[in-house]
Amino acid sequence: MNTIENIEKTIKENMAVMLYFSAPTCNVCHALKPKLLDAIEKNFKEFEIITVDVSVEQDIAAHYSVFAIPTVLIFLDGREFVRKSRHMSIDEVIAEIKRPYEIMTS
Repeated sequence: MNTIENIEKTIKENMAVMLYFSAPTCNVCHALKPKLLDAIEKNFKEFEIITVDVSVEQDIAAHYSVFAIPTVLIFLDGREFVRKSRHMSIDEVIAEIKRPYEIMTS
């Protein structure tokens, strides 16, 4: 079970963190998630990925101002860097992360 405290700690302690907000009833979420996780793993070595089930963890969704699913938040160096909701392409997400990630890891 995720808590806001655990997530904040993970964001502080890791260079790159992705929060993936979804729900069991969201078909788009389930179609997108494996493709997105695969793309993240292929392109970026150091990435912590946390999945948040908004049907159970509404407090976490509210804390991060997430009101639509799927939503992806990317934190680089402790700061929110990318926020994508609903209609997102995997290539678009990867492209937005690539340059800052490479600068941070070089």
